[in-house]
Amino acid sequence: MTLPSSAGLWRPEDWSTPLGVRIEETFSVNRPPEAVFDYMTDPANLADWQTSKTSVEQLTKGPPGLGMRVREGTKPPGGREFEQVVEFTEFDRPRRFHVHIVEGPYPLDGTWSLEPDGAGTRVRFVAEGELSGALRLLQPVARRVMGRQFAAYHRNLRRNLEHGRS
Repeated sequence: MTLPSSAGLWRPEDWSTPLGVRIEETFSVNRPPEAVFDYMTDPANLADWQTSKTSVEQLTKGPPGLGMRVREGTKPPGGREFEQVVEFTEFDRPRRFHVHIVEGPYPLDGTWSLEPDGAGTRVRFVAEGELSGALRLLQPVARRVMGRQFAAYHRNLRRNLEHGRS
């Protein structure tokens, strides 16, 4: 990335250079790993815990598994609605799954790793991707906003599983 010679501002062509973002969170759910994994990977449950989802459509036939694709409509708080297609590119029940954004404006992939923790489950979440355009310039703010949104999703997930909405 370069600075213009005199203006001291970034040039528009510099905005298209991607900038990486990483979000991490670890949390516990008072349910066994199999129950947590199955709930999280079932598209029918997605909008119940990721509450910004306005629509969820499974594009591949069969039960959740490696290669399954889902089209999601998302309306983030204060943002414009958008669609994306995600694919399970790793699916190791009940230990780990990875969701890759195949189509969509925000290429932020997510990995959830689950391990037994007493009678419950410890979940480690990592989201990684590259931001471009205006979001690239707002990367620190975007990372905080997205981190808060994922934390809220995970609180919903815990509440739903621990209070019988699964």
